[in-house]
Amino acid sequence: MADMMADPAQPDEGFFQSGVTRECPECGLFQAVPPLRPGIIAECSRCEAPLRRRRRNSLDVTLALNVAGLVLFVVAAAFPLLGLSLAGQERMTTLTRLPAAFLGKGLWQLTWVVLGTTILAPMMKLLLTIGVILGLRRGEPGARLATMARWRAKLTPWAMTEVFLLGAFVAYTRLSAIATVEVGVALYAMFALMLAMVASDAWLDEHALWEAIGRLLLPPPTPTPTPTATAREGRLETIGCDTCGLVARAAAGTPCPRCTVPLRHRKRESLARTWALLTAAALCYIPANLYPVMTVIRFGQGAPSTILGGVQELIEYRMWPLAALVFTASVMVPVLKILGLLIMLISTQRHSGARLRDRTRLYRIVEFVGRWSMIDVFMVSILAALVRMGLLASVTPELGGVFFAAVVILTMLASFSFDPRLMWDAAGAPACADAMAEGAA
Repeated sequence: MADMMADPAQPDEGFFQSGVTRECPECGLFQAVPPLRPGIIAECSRCEAPLRRRRRNSLDVTLALNVAGLVLFVVAAAFPLLGLSLAGQERMTTLTRLPAAFLGKGLWQLTWVVLGTTILAPMMKLLLTIGVILGLRRGEPGARLATMARWRAKLTPWAMTEVFLLGAFVAYTRLSAIATVEVGVALYAMFALMLAMVASDAWLDEHALWEAIGRLLLPPPTPTPTPTATAREGRLETIGCDTCGLVARAAAGTPCPRCTVPLRHRKRESLARTWALLTAAALCYIPANLYPVMTVIRFGQGAPSTILGGVQELIEYRMWPLAALVFTASVMVPVLKILGLLIMLISTQRHSGARLRDRTRLYRIVEFVGRWSMIDVFMVSILAALVRMGLLASVTPELGGVFFAAVVILTMLASFSFDPRLMWDAAGAPACADAMAEGAA
């Protein structure tokens, strides 16, 4: 029991110190989460999804990491990223020049993708995180802070600093085989920025953040009734907010009292939207592999290169680990994401109760790996911005990159649209721990 006692020295933990009811975001089970000591993780008793990970001084450490990250981001944007020297010619590029590399071919779609994922989303995420925590310290209006916290959560999957670094590593390796490559200050800053942002995400207690915002908006909480008890009170029901995690007694469709997002038992039209996005992704996957993603010219000779052609080129240079990495991220991961979502959609519509926990784990994997396929897009942006030496050497982006980026984005949106709780609903799983106990009895 000692490990489950709350630390009274943590003022940012709010009413969670007395224990609250949570709805599992992956299986929909309502369950009471006891007070936690720092470093303890509460997991769902049914599907093992993390319900809360408590950290000591969560908001203070997160603020420090994001301030450091913002300084590193400024350095990364201001200094050279990579330099190239070949046959007496030299070129360099910066992070801010990468999106423009696609405009020469009219591929404005990729310009926005690279601009959004490498510059806008990371910068806005850093600023919003700093703004929310500082706003809590100053006692700013809770409604404004809730809006900022919502946007921060929405931007998190699209801030792809770590994926960009992997794409830069692939580009560096390919270039080093034909020319002298110099690593700029910005690339080191990007690496440090990645570490700061990963550490920030790992250390931030999202529930502590929302509970601190809730104290500016809500009266002291009362015990949350069970779904069975509220069902007898007319339209009032127990609903877990998908955005801030608050379990409230309210009518479906009314705004969450903490984050103002409409309360829903499940994501609206989840299966239909997931089917539509997944179908579009599968259709885009065909031209993404048939059309070239770039044209490489070396000493006046060259040809368009597809995704598989790039893998074959790495094999010819005997870069086996890198070839395996690119093949996995750019070929296997999109296929596995599409197949994984298909399995979840079909099993849900067939009301299958088989391997529910395994399918829930599959959903976590699909959601996690979704953005790592963007490696090829970032690699092409670096090569196209850096290798511009006429017939001596040049890299030109091609239409295949647009379709490939569309596959990545559509599969990410499909995984966000799918509600894994529907798998448990379709199988007839109970919604609360009390119902599970009654069923077992």
